[in-house]
Amino acid sequence: MKLAKERVKEKSKKTKIKFRDAVLEDIETFKKLLPIRFNMREMPAKELKKEYIEFFNSKAHKTISSAPIIPQNDPTVLFTTAGMHPLVPYLLGQEHPMGKRLVDVQKCIRTGDIDLVGDNSHLTFFEMLGNWSLNDYFKKEAIKYSFEFLTKVLGFSRDKIFVTVFEGDSDAPRDVETAKVWEELGIKKENIYFLSKEDNWWGPAGETGPCGPCTEMFIDTGKEKCSSDCKPGCRCGKYFEIWNDVFMEFNKQKAGSYKKMKIHNVDTGMGVERTIAMLQGKNSVYETEVFVPIILKLKELSKLKEITKEMRIIADHLKAATFILGDEIGAVPSNVGQGYVVRRLIRRAIVNAREINVKKFTPLISEIIIKIYKDDYPLLNTKREHILKELRLEEERFNLTLEQGLKEFEKIISKKKDNVITGEEAFLLFQSYGFPIELTLDLAKEKNLIVNKQEYEVKFKEHQELSRQHIGTFKSGLADNSETTTKLHTATHILAQALREILDKNIQQKGSNITPERLRFDFNFDRKMTNKEIKKVEDRVNEIISENLEVKREEMTVEDAKKKGAQDVFENKYGEKVSVYFVGDFSKEICAGPHATNTSELGKFKILKEESSSAGVRRIKAVLE
Repeated sequence: MKLAKERVKEKSKKTKIKFRDAVLEDIETFKKLLPIRFNMREMPAKELKKEYIEFFNSKAHKTISSAPIIPQNDPTVLFTTAGMHPLVPYLLGQEHPMGKRLVDVQKCIRTGDIDLVGDNSHLTFFEMLGNWSLNDYFKKEAIKYSFEFLTKVLGFSRDKIFVTVFEGDSDAPRDVETAKVWEELGIKKENIYFLSKEDNWWGPAGETGPCGPCTEMFIDTGKEKCSSDCKPGCRCGKYFEIWNDVFMEFNKQKAGSYKKMKIHNVDTGMGVERTIAMLQGKNSVYETEVFVPIILKLKELSKLKEITKEMRIIADHLKAATFILGDEIGAVPSNVGQGYVVRRLIRRAIVNAREINVKKFTPLISEIIIKIYKDDYPLLNTKREHILKELRLEEERFNLTLEQGLKEFEKIISKKKDNVITGEEAFLLFQSYGFPIELTLDLAKEKNLIVNKQEYEVKFKEHQELSRQHIGTFKSGLADNSETTTKLHTATHILAQALREILDKNIQQKGSNITPERLRFDFNFDRKMTNKEIKKVEDRVNEIISENLEVKREEMTVEDAKKKGAQDVFENKYGEKVSVYFVGDFSKEICAGPHATNTSELGKFKILKEESSSAGVRRIKAVLE
């Protein structure tokens, strides 16, 4: 302990705060370097997660492990964006093997606010603390638990807590009950704000399904209001959102109306990074121990004296990329699906790094990220070489593309008869060579040229809309729970086992997406399937379907499931009870469901296409006729 302190102290003489490996290994030393602004419990991320789980365990909640970032059986999103996504079938009414009260720490990826990353609170990768009531307790108990944890465990003053509540509209009434509970707990009436559905309503996950009002919790940072209208949700930084309790009591119908459900669920989410920022009296999530070592390395590489927004963006994007590459299923840079997102994140990090004169850096930063998280997520360390290799390759590819882009820029201006770079030309540089508009503006300025930015923005907005459709929510899959997607889901299990039989017993799922029109299944295989192999797999699936096999669900521990030969990614799930679906004696797979009850319901299986998804991964698209 003493040596660790001396090392940190010695290094601190050269920079205001300089951390070495001792800081990461010795949290006590690190905590000494994080001054607390408020009179509350000093708490690093690891301790917060531990306290949260123990608190809800004491309230009869069973701990479930973090699901993979890339959903295994929920194709409604490309990534797990919240703790509720792996629980969609149970929120729809299916019984969970672990009971009615659950708690976990879920690793999440969200790209919807990617343009806000680098401010005080927005992140692409984050950890979400969550507790659930599956048709058990409801509003009053959920709010009381939240209030007790915030005040008695974390030590926040009730006067610092501000909350928002659903104001009501033509679909659902004003949530007076929630506001009343907060008042009974001692939250001042003036600290309770009624806001619209845009701010205080969750769901449904698809076009239809469970949804309901929510109440969000904010911490007052002590800053002055930016205006007389400043309230929780304002982006000026006065109010810092840390927790959200969602009350699922309505079912959205296909016609668009909202029907009161017979069952009710509670789904909550507390951001780890935001909460520790407030506990540690920080202005930003980037000033906490899960970011400081990364940013200080970037500061060292850049030789800059100040910490810049570019450093924050790089730290966030490479953290997200590291977790995607190191996920149970994993994804590598490509131009589709999750691969498109990870490529976009890495390349945005590289572009920002060029702004601070940092090159050949991605593996160095990822090493620090792995070190920070390897105790909580050992798989990152296991997949370390794979992660670093993919980052190195993508950085080399993109640097080459950027050089080609610079040549294209020179080519464009050499043909100029005026001093204007058109919006179309600027967009070409962005789309084909990854040039952000800022880079094009800087290059143009050096040549005494101007850029038609307005025209560029029109092109860029069109591109953004296509990107949102590409990386956003699919309006189908398990969340819509339709008969068609349920049948396709069962067919996917049969397909996976048929591939193991015919191609390789070690084949595993590497991605899945199901819409009412077709299934898409990605699996590890290092070559193109022959036409004969495709026909053989298709025939085997249809043979199993024709046997009229019963599809049964059984609950058991992961260890027992493994003994029975059930397929799944088993990382960090030991001791948990899970659902195992059996298709006769042919297929055994851990899965949340839902499924057909008999293979006779499926119809005829037909493979439409077999193609490459990424290096070492093949993709099959198929339908049921």
